[in-house]
Amino acid sequence: MKKLDGEFRFALGKSMPVLLGYVTLGLGYGLYMHNLGFSFWYPTLMALTIYGGSVEFVIANMLVQHFNPLNVLLITLVVGFRQSFYALSMLKQYRHAGWRKWLLIFGLTDETFVINHYTKVPQEMSQVKVNTWITVLDWGYWVLGAFLGGFLGSVFQLQVKGLDFVMTALFIVLALDQFLQEKSHVSSISGVLITIISLLAVGKTYFLIVTLLLLVAEYYYLTRRHAKGDD
Repeated sequence: MKKLDGEFRFALGKSMPVLLGYVTLGLGYGLYMHNLGFSFWYPTLMALTIYGGSVEFVIANMLVQHFNPLNVLLITLVVGFRQSFYALSMLKQYRHAGWRKWLLIFGLTDETFVINHYTKVPQEMSQVKVNTWITVLDWGYWVLGAFLGGFLGSVFQLQVKGLDFVMTALFIVLALDQFLQEKSHVSSISGVLITIISLLAVGKTYFLIVTLLLLVAEYYYLTRRHAKGDD
């Protein structure tokens, strides 16, 4: 129990940067849903089941239009496409997670990926349990924010604009923190260069898919190269 408490406290400390961002953005999402005419339990339920950040904003807007399930599916796949590449990067780390693997995959958001992928867990702690606690905590922050936004919006008739940038700002802060902790900045610098080149080459419509494919190829190449070096 003491070990579990230590893992929880460690995960709680690592997830603190996400707390403010998720609760703040969740508030904005809950308020947005309220302004669209939905009861407070709509954003709460969507946060619990979809947990897609920007996807939830898109779906919320589509719910007040002529509903087309195919369009919702396609947009969700496009907006959430990057998560599949996060999952590929975490296959090795999550391979011994057992039943927790499904929860870890479901909760693999941008910020959770950064923290779980790069956090060095002390040897006396379980990597899987720390990753699970971080995932659950981040999920809880988002649900809490969505609930508070919807509830406060219904009580005080609040309306706040411009909070859709919070998620982007949060991810930039996490990426910058990781950059400062790296011994070698090869992967970070190459990631930025690949993104810029892809944007210039194919335009803003398809650059994200091209960038992610190239990053996966780079990750695979560097992993194979590192493995051969160890041999």
